[in-house]
Amino acid sequence: MRKVISLLVVALFVAIFIAFAQKKHFDSSILSIIVDTRQQNLQFYWKDNIGQAFKSIANLKTWLDTNGHQLIFATNGGMYKSGNLPQGLYIENFATLAALDTLTGKGNFYLNPNGVFYILADNTTGICKTKQFKNNGNVKYATQSGPMLLVDGQINKLVCKWFKKPKHQKWGRYFIQ
Repeated sequence: MRKVISLLVVALFVAIFIAFAQKKHFDSSILSIIVDTRQQNLQFYWKDNIGQAFKSIANLKTWLDTNGHQLIFATNGGMYKSGNLPQGLYIENFATLAALDTLTGKGNFYLNPNGVFYILADNTTGICKTKQFKNNGNVKYATQSGPMLLVDGQINKLVCKWFKKPKHQKWGRYFIQ
């Protein structure tokens, strides 16, 4: 079985905002960034123009600066397997670079339901369960991850049980709502 690793510092999914993202502080431990994809440019990056994986947000920022772009905000948005390959679906600029993973396995990626975050050609966004995802050729960006933290507006009880285990409490979690 391939080992799935999640790296906080590896920039599979990052965001460039030409306009400023809106920051909201709910308390001292949570920072929320609100992005209006109809007004702000949200993009995913995995590799540079010669096919090298960025492997860090610092490398991405350097590459963007060199190419005349300004990085306003970046975060990891996916999971990796060995070789810095996306675990599960990854679509960048309408090209499917990694296929949807509907297999079963061990680790948090396979806790159900896992899901897909996507941006369509008209810059509208969505999150759906992996089993519900359909690409009709209009998906500009997408990444698959697991497990979904919220399902139909409710906290995924399976996630709560999983993170209560002592060996999993060291992992922080980023999510898009």
